[in-house]
Amino acid sequence: METAYLYVRVSTDEQKKKGNSLLEQENRLTKYCALHNIRVKDIFREDYSAKNFNRPEWKRLLTVIKKGKSKEINTILFLKWDRFSRNIELAYEMIGILRKHHTQAIAIDQPVELSVPESSVVLAFYLSIPEAENSRRALNTIRGIRLAKEMGRYPNKAPLGFTNTEGSDGRKCIKPILPDAKILIWAFEQVAKNLYAVDEIRRMINAKGLKCSKSNFWKLIRNPVYCGFVRLNAEDGTQQLVKAIHEPLISENLYKEVQNVIGTERKAINNVDELKSMFILKGYLRCPDCGHQLTASVSKGRSKKYAYYHCVKQCKQRIRTDLLNESYYNQLQQFILSAGTIELFTLILKEVNTSEQRAKYLQERRRLISQISEQKATMSKARKLLVAGVLRFDDFSEIKGEYINIIGTLTRELNTIDTKLKSIENQFEQEKKSLCEVFTRFQLMDTADRRYIISKIPPKNLDIGNGGITIQPDKTIAKILQIKTNTYQLKA
Repeated sequence: METAYLYVRVSTDEQKKKGNSLLEQENRLTKYCALHNIRVKDIFREDYSAKNFNRPEWKRLLTVIKKGKSKEINTILFLKWDRFSRNIELAYEMIGILRKHHTQAIAIDQPVELSVPESSVVLAFYLSIPEAENSRRALNTIRGIRLAKEMGRYPNKAPLGFTNTEGSDGRKCIKPILPDAKILIWAFEQVAKNLYAVDEIRRMINAKGLKCSKSNFWKLIRNPVYCGFVRLNAEDGTQQLVKAIHEPLISENLYKEVQNVIGTERKAINNVDELKSMFILKGYLRCPDCGHQLTASVSKGRSKKYAYYHCVKQCKQRIRTDLLNESYYNQLQQFILSAGTIELFTLILKEVNTSEQRAKYLQERRRLISQISEQKATMSKARKLLVAGVLRFDDFSEIKGEYINIIGTLTRELNTIDTKLKSIENQFEQEKKSLCEVFTRFQLMDTADRRYIISKIPPKNLDIGNGGITIQPDKTIAKILQIKTNTYQLKA
């Protein structure tokens, strides 16, 4: 009795087509074997594309054949040649491999007698048809994708932050999905600010619950789909952007800012910036023993690192940076703006920040007062007409009701304007207080601003023993400062 291996294959798309299911193929092959007195040695069921032979079940079948007896003749039965392969070049190569292992491949619906030379033409025909079908299908798919992109649709799998859906016309499209969309908007904003390295931002969104690999995140922030555009490859090989129909996550301006940041040299905060922030007094300190300028560095202890200002000369004096920086800050708090300077700055702030808004409110207030006066004058005339008998009481009552409603509305608007004017005055007083103790926010300033203040109010005397320091403003700055006293009070 002859023996044979049965091979049935179907791709995901083909499972929906009648007559191409695995069970249908298996039934037809087993009936064929029963009719021709062929014993089935094994059945290999494949759910994989035939574009190549990198298929799990086919590789397992090939391994079984290679491990068989060297001179044993094997047969592989399948329904049609498109079950065997959809690539003519790889198909001929595999037929050659099977011949080396004394194995023949037979399609029961498309039999070919390979011992007859002319049958090679028939075999070529059978093998070329599946490849042509695949090529046509691929070409149609490419054209469909291109047409969809020209219409502004995103035909591929939805990128991170979006989900595939159908529009009102029944066609496939994408839409933002929460909370992923909000996390990505935040990520784009952080990249545009250029405060953190791009991979740090990726780790931040991972911590927020949106998992994204490093390579995918770089592709993501370069993808124009997030600002409402779809990439389209032109026939000359160039790329063009088509306005998409889906809702964008970010604006075009934000997308351009991100591209500018990632397309230029990184300017994000790094270790050098951190050191500058730590050693803000560097360049303004001199050694009290030898008079040389102090430098700064970090020393490694047993459990942590310590930062010092130190002398590189023979005296080897050093002092911890945190002590000296804190001493400078405390000394700086002894200075406030002088009364005359506060008055001048107050006038400037009042002119720049509040004058326009205050003038608008005052104009609105005058308008409301004028309208209230007009309503009162109208009501006064109505009373006189009522007394004179010219106006009926019912008409007077109607006029009075309208008057009460209008006066009530105008009065409420006037009270609102008065509240806003009072708020401006309160804000103005708060600004005056913040102007007085102008150095209280020194620690919150960025490094460049703090260094600028230090250049105008440099440290003078340094006490290595207790970490104390004295400061002295230059002549120009000294004219607008005064020493804070316990009896000093800000005048309203």
